[in-house]
Amino acid sequence: MRIERDSMGEVEVPAGAYYGASTQRAVDNFPISELRFGRTFIWAMGLLKASAAVVNREIGAVEPETADAIIAASEQVMNGDFDDHFVVDIFQTGSGTSTNMNANEVIANRATEILGGQLGSKLVHPNDHVNASQSSNDTIPTAIHVAAVAGIESRLLPALDALSEALDAKAEEFDDVLKSGRTHLMDATPVRLGQEFGGYAVQVANGAERIRKVLPELYELALGGTAVGTGINAPEGFARDTIAEMARRSRYGFVEAADHFEAQAAKDAAVNASGALKTIAVSLFKVANDLRWLASGPRTGIAEIKLPSLQPGSSIMPGKVNPVIPEMVMQVSAQVIGNDAAITWGGANGNFELNVMMPMIAHNLLQSIDLLATAADVMRDKMVEGIEADSERAKWLLEQNVIIITALVPVIGYDRSAEVAKKAFAEGRGVREVALEMEVLPEAELNAALDLRPMTEGGVVG
Repeated sequence: MRIERDSMGEVEVPAGAYYGASTQRAVDNFPISELRFGRTFIWAMGLLKASAAVVNREIGAVEPETADAIIAASEQVMNGDFDDHFVVDIFQTGSGTSTNMNANEVIANRATEILGGQLGSKLVHPNDHVNASQSSNDTIPTAIHVAAVAGIESRLLPALDALSEALDAKAEEFDDVLKSGRTHLMDATPVRLGQEFGGYAVQVANGAERIRKVLPELYELALGGTAVGTGINAPEGFARDTIAEMARRSRYGFVEAADHFEAQAAKDAAVNASGALKTIAVSLFKVANDLRWLASGPRTGIAEIKLPSLQPGSSIMPGKVNPVIPEMVMQVSAQVIGNDAAITWGGANGNFELNVMMPMIAHNLLQSIDLLATAADVMRDKMVEGIEADSERAKWLLEQNVIIITALVPVIGYDRSAEVAKKAFAEGRGVREVALEMEVLPEAELNAALDLRPMTEGGVVG
């Protein structure tokens, strides 16, 4: 162990730790969970600290040699070299001050080491140098937005776009597969399997568009408001120039918040983004659930499609294969929906000049982004691209579907059509056979009216 000191006195810290007294106090105070900030958030903190050091060097707030060491250390944090030293629990002080100090101390100690000093010597000071011109109250909300943008643009949107394209390709492949439509889980008029998959593709594409629409809000960064939004101790132009440096380094469209009081007191942009993520989760749940139903069987279910067989489905029933990918996606969706509830309540707790649930909001928001991105990729790769249609099964089920009688309504009327349908259902026979027997139409006209493909194209059949 080594002894580190802060404004409250001495603290024992592991000898090899790059964090210091403030972080160790947080570790001791918050033994709550095993949840820690992940790679994207730590990268965002490194980006912020490196960019701030560049501007602090230019405006004379930090000596050039010290600033250069901070920049180098921050870039190593961005690269993931010190992830193991970000040790503070998610459930901590609501401002995230402990995590900001965790970053400040790791970067300060590494910068001190770069300059030839000893860990804990504070040759580079975590507050005076690394945190110069900043406050936890503006750095943590800034990092939330930066990490969310990075996750959405680099992972989630590409995953959703690829999934939508894969579903659209299946829509084309399955365009000629005629099948029963179903409403209320009951037989309905015919559709094409390609039409169903086309609907899924658009659902996913719409989700991607919804999350794109929240990006402009997330591009706005709170940096520059410092303690309460007034910008005390932040030199003029610091926020503008630091955010410009962050945009240059990351290639994301970051700008200074239009109003620093809103940016720090409220987390509405995060709540809005979470709402869009929840909608994506609902869409993926619907698609995954439909696909597992369509593949149910294989002998006694619907079985109009075949999902790739990935693993044995039972420890007791030989030969059983389950729809494991849809079940995974449905669980991910449930988690994201739950995360949204927590984020919503967290966003409501912006008291006066500061929200006090930011670490939880950050964790849940970033987890939702990561879960949806990974689930969408796996769903596409391990399921959608390998789906096969059983067109003969679909056709057979469709011929048994009494509801195709709907096509006869414009020709013979609702009541007469109902008679045919009831007789067919009661006797377990097909509509075509019963209608011919009842002589509701000449055979040629009946076959034209009951032509299945036109039933999927709208208008009056026959």
